[in-house]
Amino acid sequence: MKLTTLGFTTYFEEQMIEMKKQSKMKNCVAARVTLEHKHSYRVLAEEGEWLATIAGHYAYTSLAREDYPAVGDWVLVEKMPGEERAIIHQLFQRKSVFSRKVAGQEIQEQIVASNVDIVLLVMSLNADFNIRRMERYLVAAWDSGAKPVIVLTKADLCEDVASLVQEVETVAFGVDIFVTSALSGEGLMEIQALFQEGVTGALLGSSGAGKSTLTNALCGEMLMKVAGIREDDAKGRHTTTHRELVMLPTGGCLIDTPGMRELQLWDQGDSLASSFQDIEELASACRYRDCTHQTEPYCAVQQAIIDGDLDQYRLQSYFKLQRELAYIERKTNAQAKLEEQRKWKQITKGLKKRNK
Repeated sequence: MKLTTLGFTTYFEEQMIEMKKQSKMKNCVAARVTLEHKHSYRVLAEEGEWLATIAGHYAYTSLAREDYPAVGDWVLVEKMPGEERAIIHQLFQRKSVFSRKVAGQEIQEQIVASNVDIVLLVMSLNADFNIRRMERYLVAAWDSGAKPVIVLTKADLCEDVASLVQEVETVAFGVDIFVTSALSGEGLMEIQALFQEGVTGALLGSSGAGKSTLTNALCGEMLMKVAGIREDDAKGRHTTTHRELVMLPTGGCLIDTPGMRELQLWDQGDSLASSFQDIEELASACRYRDCTHQTEPYCAVQQAIIDGDLDQYRLQSYFKLQRELAYIERKTNAQAKLEEQRKWKQITKGLKKRNK
């Protein structure tokens, strides 16, 4: 297994050169995280595949969840002599990361996939088709640093594919759209062509969107368990329960992820403008610079709705995502302030103990 096949580029090679200048890292090698389970990992290196755990000094200096490895990360590991185990000593700086807010009330980042080149946003063309959900995924995808690609699955279950593709095109500016069917094989060769040697992609979408079926089709074998959709509402059952990186026959890598009923955004304000270019361009023509696009006179955005050039539901989605991101920003700023205060309290206590 060559590291370049796994996606090890000069970006990571330059980091490794610097890391290995430390004497304690001399016997370490680069490896990629393929599976994560409660701070235990499976890593893949040129020399083989091993189970791995975090070194003590690494855990001690890690303050937040994003400091720990995630599926797709590159890490510097030391193999245990005579064992199929390794110790993770250091995390490489990520070149891209797809994040979301963890489920529930807790304000914390969850890394879904890292170091990916393309993000495949998967949505089915059956009754679970939801354009507002796709808008949300696009915001997160633009922020990840990877190239977003839309994959519309289950074309065989849709009577009017062309109209739904046209609807997606109205919210996906400059994004490639592929229509697929696992039943007929439509579109699969086009997606396979994206995965040249060293390219990593991540599959993201709701439960039942067809991610695991797509993974199996790209791999040419049944790697992932597949389940049918519920007949009453066309929604899917969870079949993938964990994130995992798998090698494709073409030489690329693919990260399959559990289905997400709703993707909660994480600090992606800059990408909101990229995903809603149409509204941003209209807003530049408003008479008032601080126009909220609601009740102000001479609002170009509201006029576009009246003229039928902009869907009012798209504007409502824009407002909703704005509020959500503003809330996350306020909360994370408050948390950062509290964490800074706690850190200085600990430092002060340590100094007082030393002086006694």
